[in-house]
This record gives sequence, C-alpha cells and structure tokens, in this order.
Amino acid sequence: MTNYARDIITLQSYAAMWWPENLKDKNATISIIPRLLETQDDFISILQLSKKTPTQVFDLVEAAKFPANLFLKHLVVISDYGGEPMKKLGKSFTNIFTKRDQAAKPVMDYVWKGANYQYVFESMPVKGELDNKKLNIDGKGLQLDKPFDGLKRDMTMILLYASTSEVSDYAGLDVCILGSLLGDEVALEHHIKQNYIVVSQITRGANANSLGQLAQRYIVEYLKEKLGDEFNITSNGSIILQGYGKTTGMPFDVVVTKAGTKVGIEVSFQVTTNSTIERKAAQASERQALMNTAGHKIAYVIDGAGNFERSAAISTICQHSDCTVAYSDSEFDVLVDFLRESLS
Repeated sequence: MTNYARDIITLQSYAAMWWPENLKDKNATISIIPRLLETQDDFISILQLSKKTPTQVFDLVEAAKFPANLFLKHLVVISDYGGEPMKKLGKSFTNIFTKRDQAAKPVMDYVWKGANYQYVFESMPVKGELDNKKLNIDGKGLQLDKPFDGLKRDMTMILLYASTSEVSDYAGLDVCILGSLLGDEVALEHHIKQNYIVVSQITRGANANSLGQLAQRYIVEYLKEKLGDEFNITSNGSIILQGYGKTTGMPFDVVVTKAGTKVGIEVSFQVTTNSTIERKAAQASERQALMNTAGHKIAYVIDGAGNFERSAAISTICQHSDCTVAYSDSEFDVLVDFLRESLS
C-alpha cells in the first residue's frame, strides 16, 4: 500500500495555497445573484415586449441600454444552463449543428409561434472552451457592461430557441425554452420568478463562507464521478462511534462508505489565517484513534496560505491522519486511490 499519511513538508509541496480559479468563478456567480434580482423586472419587460420577431430582443436590449452580458447571464441562470453543459456544447458544436447555409456557416432551424425560422451562427464554433469568461458573464466579466457581439448573439439564440430545434436532445439543449414564451406576459413572469425563487434559495445558504462550501461541494462531485455507484458519498455526514460523546455521531465534511466500512474526510482551505485549523488539530488524535478502533479511517484535505502559517497545527493533523492531500484535481486522484484501497 502507498503511504498516504504525508508530513507537512510533503503536503505543502503539493499545495495550491490560493483559491483555484474555477472556485473563484463559481463564487462570483453567487455574488452576482443580488444584481440579477435587482434587474429582474427590466429583464422580464424586454422579453414581454418581444412580440414582433424572434430576434427583436436584440433591438430591445440595445434600446433599453441593458448590458448584453447581464441579459445573457439572466438567460443562463433561468435556463440552468451553466458551465458543464456549456463546455459540452462548445466541444461538440460542429457535431450537433451539422446543417450549413450556402456560405458553409452552421445554422439552427427553430420554431417560433408556429412558424419555421433559421438562425445563421456568427461566431460559433469557438476556439478553445466555451465558458462564462469567453461570454463576459463570469464574475470579472460582469463588472463591465458589454454590448452584443457575434458570440453573445449566438448563445442568446441557443438559450432562447434550441429546445424547438432538431438537436434539442444534445448537450442539454432541451432546457432552452424561454423563446417559446416571448411576448406572453403572464407565462414569462410566472416562469422567471418561480425559477428565481429556486435560484435565490440555492444561493442564500451559500453566501456565508461560500468559497469553503464550494470547495467541499466540488470534492463531493469529483469523488462521485471518479468512484462510481459502488461507493456512498455523503456531504456533511457523521459516523456513529463507540466512545464518542455524541449519539448523533462524529461529524465530517464528507463521509465515504462501502460495505459498512467508512472514511471520514475533513476539508480546510484557508487563504487568511484562521483558528479553525487549531481546533481540528486539537481533536485530531482522539478522532483518529476512535475511527481506527472501529475499523474506519480518517482523511484530510488541507490547503491555503493561511493554514500553512499555522505549521504546528498542520503537523499535528498530519501525524494523526490516514491520508492527507492538498486541494487540486491531481491530489483528489491520490485521495481516490486511498479510498479504493481502504474500502476494497
């Protein structure tokens, strides 16, 4: 078996130290929700007024001096068409939209108010990944108001009408239904406000310490994808242990179970110094002893410049951990290997 119990020097050599860009982008998306809610009525009004042609929205957005990137962000959030489906769409674009016009440009045939239309793509497919940054709808991009360009128009048309196209079964495009509601004041307002209730409920709990929660959520999703259905993975779980004071069990950020054997995982990513790691260090010895006695194991994901400032606490945790990794995909692969070996 590989020795997964690293010391602090080894652990720090793998550490990212600062928040990864993907988590900062997700956190920025959460922080934009208040602005989306503030501009929701204007967004709805533009869609309600779009009654003459399926592309009238572009003229109305311009006339209202509504930022095109903010309008597009509304569409993305309402359609729940985020980063992953967008990346799949970008990678598979030429395989999805195979039809071409006379100039060999890709087109999308779609239906609006019972009539057939065709949209000729201006900028798609794009080089590299299709993502929020490229569309100016990530946290940084939304700090500046941007007008429509070819790529934003392409993505807007997809989000409005792709569900009525022949390729709606691909890349999750069946959720792109807003275009079918254009001009219908009652249906639009109901659909959008109901969806924003869900959005605001999801994000409300994430606003406090959101980067930490996103870090934990990303690990859970990563482990589920890599380990498959044989392993049960629970976020904010607990393990019942003899000798532990609370009947509800010992809490862990993540619990991984297979055939009754468990691994409890604690996640700590602190860019600024924080006393939480001191508390975890004080509990580390007892927690490992109780877990190992019951036939279970304990692992830690530790990263961040603030944590490594408290070297004594990190060293103590490393001494009382069955597996210690830093915060990156390659490090999570080490954790995956440990889980497979420990729960085989």
